[in-house]
Amino acid sequence: MGGILPPVMVSSGFLPTGSLLESLIYVSKEVTSMEKLPFVQFKNVSMMIRRVKLITSLFEEIQDTNHTLPPSSILCLTELFSVIRRVKHLIQKCKEGSSLWNLVQTELVSNQFHSTVKDMGRALDILPLRLLHVKADTREKVEFLHKQTKRADLSVDPGELQTMEELLQVMATNNEKNNKFIDFRKVREILSNIGLNSPFDYYEEISKLEAEAERQAGTGGPIVVCNINNLISLISLSKSLIFREEETTKTQYLKQCSASVRHHDHTSSSQSMIFNIPDEFRCSISLDLMRDPVIVTSGHTYDRNSIAQWINSGHRTCPKSGQRLIQMALIPNYALKCLIHQWCQENNVPIMESTSSYPALRRSSSERKPCQNDLDHISATKAAADAVKMTAEYFVGKLATGSPHTQRQAAYELRLLAKTGMDNRRIIAEAGAIPFLVTLLGSHDLKIQENAVTALLNLSILDNNKKLIMAAGSIDGIIDVVQSGKTMEARENAAAAIFSLSMMDDYKVIIGARPRAIPALVTLLEKGTTGGKRDAATALLNLAVYNANKAFVVLAGAVPVLIDLLMDNNAGITDDALTVLSLLSRCAEGFEEIRKSRALLPLLIDLLRFGSPRGKHNSITLLLGLCKDGGEEVARRLLINPQTIPSLQRLVADGSSKAQRKADALLRNLKPDLENGN
Repeated sequence: MGGILPPVMVSSGFLPTGSLLESLIYVSKEVTSMEKLPFVQFKNVSMMIRRVKLITSLFEEIQDTNHTLPPSSILCLTELFSVIRRVKHLIQKCKEGSSLWNLVQTELVSNQFHSTVKDMGRALDILPLRLLHVKADTREKVEFLHKQTKRADLSVDPGELQTMEELLQVMATNNEKNNKFIDFRKVREILSNIGLNSPFDYYEEISKLEAEAERQAGTGGPIVVCNINNLISLISLSKSLIFREEETTKTQYLKQCSASVRHHDHTSSSQSMIFNIPDEFRCSISLDLMRDPVIVTSGHTYDRNSIAQWINSGHRTCPKSGQRLIQMALIPNYALKCLIHQWCQENNVPIMESTSSYPALRRSSSERKPCQNDLDHISATKAAADAVKMTAEYFVGKLATGSPHTQRQAAYELRLLAKTGMDNRRIIAEAGAIPFLVTLLGSHDLKIQENAVTALLNLSILDNNKKLIMAAGSIDGIIDVVQSGKTMEARENAAAAIFSLSMMDDYKVIIGARPRAIPALVTLLEKGTTGGKRDAATALLNLAVYNANKAFVVLAGAVPVLIDLLMDNNAGITDDALTVLSLLSRCAEGFEEIRKSRALLPLLIDLLRFGSPRGKHNSITLLLGLCKDGGEEVARRLLINPQTIPSLQRLVADGSSKAQRKADALLRNLKPDLENGN
């Protein structure tokens, strides 16, 4: 590049003009080179890309000139960099996030695009085009863009609004309790309009919705999370019904039996269209709610009627795996049956069979005498506990002596059973599952490993199980999975297991002392998926509560990774990353690493304006520490940013009590420099 200009102080920190232009060109080309634009917000995304293309020629021409830029242009370019970076993250969010959720929020997302356009216009207001030595055609492009941004109105795609209304109508039908049927042809049409056409698209969309629900759990509130879960239920049910034919085609040996079951059990299929049945409660032969779940010798669970028809028609293999059945015995899956009955009660689903094993479910409320209610409840609870115990003991036996295929299925069933209920977790541990699950952490079978580590994670929610898991020598195996697990889900769940185990203070010390534990978490923090980054961050946060671990986290290189995550809006863990940085700043090694970063200060100032309450509190904590340690240098860098003082004043007026005190303290620290005109 010809003529590198001297460093100039800009509102985002001390950034050389050359570096600023390089950053502008780089981020602009990231935006303009984006492919496979999202179906939802397509018009806004494509329009923003065209606008960024128009302005990119200006950056490239300025980069090629040797002329010194006027200060006002530096300020404008800095603001444009901030705007284009926000454009990039907004487009990435539309591309990589849930299409359904973006559709539901189409007006809100459109407003965000409109806001970035207006911010681009305000930045161009202060661009001194006449003082810049650029060609006439470049100047005309920029002037045209400036006029566009000033005239731009909020753009909400009418087609998307109509599709959203149709979706909301379907959701309203789905939520009503008047036995209306969902029009799945209409559902398929709606989903096709936003790019969901195959079973894989549906699976991917469910995964994105689940990730969105996790993100919203801390900030969006229970209603938002409930709405997302309703979308997950709708698309899950739609997948199983819309693609039923395709799924049975893939498994030809199920076709005859599946057709027979549907012929003899049309009423149950109709019920499936009304209720959002969890996948684990469906029989994989009939795709209907299991009334009497039983386990075959391969370890898979089916509805008794469906698997009996399969066997009676001459088949001697497991329908799902194709494995030959050594015996035709059908073992009742009491635990799953109890969970299904509980779900039926909670969702007002009629129980269509005799339930003699469960006195509380067998008799209607009108038949019960008032004094009998408690006895029935006690009897049902005991029956449920006995059922879980029998099922757990059965699957633990399969873990101990079964083939790899059987172990895989047994670990999955225990994982599922441990997912809900403290009693279930206690009973599974008492059945002796933990040592066998720990052994399976080293399995070469990716699904065995994944199911084993996830089962241990679910079991660890019970405090006494934490002790049993640690006593079984699990920690090195769990660290191995974090470091080099065979699937990303296994690595993420292993990190979550470390978080869960480290809730106990003694285990913070033990885990932190393992040389590979913290570096493995830092690697996952840097290279994992969004969920993996979050799991790694929360595990590191828990471990760093113990003072001796703080230095280990710093030495493992966590600080620069955490700062990078602050700049990555798509990662979705800004608050977690800030909290870990705030914690690490309390040790000398951590504070020194944080102080070295030139990029952190402007990020913290931005977070004072746009962050969550938790983010603002941690930002002001870090800024106050940096200012006290860095003295005039840090104060000068803070004061040169025009947003610092207004942001601090807003915090003093509207922040939490702690944030108010710290903001006031920082303003007092900056006051001498303000008075001296620095």
